[in-house]
Amino acid sequence: MKRRARHQFDAWAQRYDRSLLNHFLFEPSYLVLMEEIARWHAEHGRTSRVLDVGSGTGTFAGLVAESAHPARIIGLDYAANMCVRASAKSRDSAESRRPAFVNGDSEHLPFADGSFDLITCANSFHHYPHQQEVVVEMKRVLAPGGRLIIIDGFRDCVIGWFVFDVVIDHIEKNVHHVPWTAMHAYFEAAGFRDIRRRKFNFWFPAFATIADRE
Repeated sequence: MKRRARHQFDAWAQRYDRSLLNHFLFEPSYLVLMEEIARWHAEHGRTSRVLDVGSGTGTFAGLVAESAHPARIIGLDYAANMCVRASAKSRDSAESRRPAFVNGDSEHLPFADGSFDLITCANSFHHYPHQQEVVVEMKRVLAPGGRLIIIDGFRDCVIGWFVFDVVIDHIEKNVHHVPWTAMHAYFEAAGFRDIRRRKFNFWFPAFATIADRE
């Protein structure tokens, strides 16, 4: 499943930003993530270290880098060509704000314990075959008091079921969009606290699961 996804996204890297999903799903997801990052900064009032898992061509990392939020962001993606494309897109950013991109595996994050204040993951979680292990690994690299935000397709309604379990599954193959109850269980089993859900986007329904590390 992971190897297939990597080959698929390596092949898509150059045309990925022209996908219809950018407008209908990715952009609304980035807006939600930016709002959540702003909320974290309002609560903590300091520069944050952000990891974006499944960063694709780096669009969201670029938004964070160019925003008013004092943040340093690293994007991680399993597809090497996505990282190459992301680095090329960020070349013109000021060096002090430029995102870094790492080719790596969400199940084995190449970072020390407690390296980040915020971890985001938008619309890639359904590609991970060992989802509980990914959430545990994300917690490992979060600092105490850090926040995890995972966004994925909401298939707990008729529209979501059709979009994600029928259409997306037919196109991408071997994907696994989980219901809210399963996502909540992953977070709870990993030891997160204050687990909450934010549902958004009517035609391509999605939900954010947000929780803090003690």
